[in-house]
Amino acid sequence: MARFAQFPGLGQVCRLGLATRGNTHLDLQSVNEAIHRGINYVNWCGRDDGLSQAIASMNKQQRQGLFIATQLSARDRIGAERELTNYLRQLKTDYIDVLTYYYVEHEDEWERIMAPDGAAKTVQRAKLDGRVRSIGLTSHQRSLAATIAQSGQLDMLMIRYNAAHRGAEQDVFPITKQRGMPVVTFTAQRWGALMKNTPDDPPNYQPPIGAAWYRFVLCHKQVTVAIMAPNGCDDLEQNLQLLDDWHSLDADEFQQMRAHGDRVRRHAGHFV
Repeated sequence: MARFAQFPGLGQVCRLGLATRGNTHLDLQSVNEAIHRGINYVNWCGRDDGLSQAIASMNKQQRQGLFIATQLSARDRIGAERELTNYLRQLKTDYIDVLTYYYVEHEDEWERIMAPDGAAKTVQRAKLDGRVRSIGLTSHQRSLAATIAQSGQLDMLMIRYNAAHRGAEQDVFPITKQRGMPVVTFTAQRWGALMKNTPDDPPNYQPPIGAAWYRFVLCHKQVTVAIMAPNGCDDLEQNLQLLDDWHSLDADEFQQMRAHGDRVRRHAGHFV
C-alpha cells in the first residue's frame, strides 16, 4: 500500500489527508501536529477554525509544502468570485490548490455551474491566473460524478467511499483510472457506524476502530487521498497512528472488514 501518490498538477501527496467540518473541532495545535507528522493534503470547510489559523500563519516555504483544498458552494459566476476572494483573504494565501464544486447532486446543478454566467467561468479563469491549481467536484452521486468526470471540465473527483459504501469500485474508479484522474474520498468510517456492532455480527466480533477503516480505503489503488475529519486531538491521534504503522491489510483482515461493511449497510437504513 503506497504511502504517497502523485496528484497531477500538484505533486506528491500523503494519501492520508486531514479535513475540518462545521460539526467537529480541531484546534491550531492539533492541526500543526498532523502536518508535522506528515499530512500535506488538507481540506478546509470554509469556517474559522484550527486549520484556517494554521494556514494563515504559514510562511511561504511552509505554504508551498501544503496542498489546500476547499469547496465552492456558489453556482453562479459572481457568487463564485466573491466566495473564492473571501477564501483567499481568510487563509492569507494567493492560491487554492484544489477547489471543488460542492455537493453537486443533480444534473441541473451542473448545468447551472456550466451556464454562460455560471461558477465555472470564475473557476476556470482563476485557474488560468493561478488562484486555483486544480478544479474538482464533490458529490455523493456516483453516476453523475462519473459522467461529469468525462466532460473534460474537471481535474479530480471527491466522492464517498468506505467498506459499507463500495459502489465507486464499479461506477467511478474505472473512469478515473482510464483518465488518470485523482480521487479524494470521504466518510471512511461511515460516520462511526463501521466501528459499531450490528445484530448480524459473528459471536464475540469486535469491529476495528480508528485508523483501520482508513487503511481499508487506502488499500484501493484508485484512491489518491482518504480524508479524515477527526473531532478533537484524541480522535486525531488515533487516526494518525496509521502514519506510524503504515501497511496494507492482509487478505483475511480485508475480507472481515468488507463483510462488516455489508452488515452495516444492511442495518443502516436508506443510503445508496
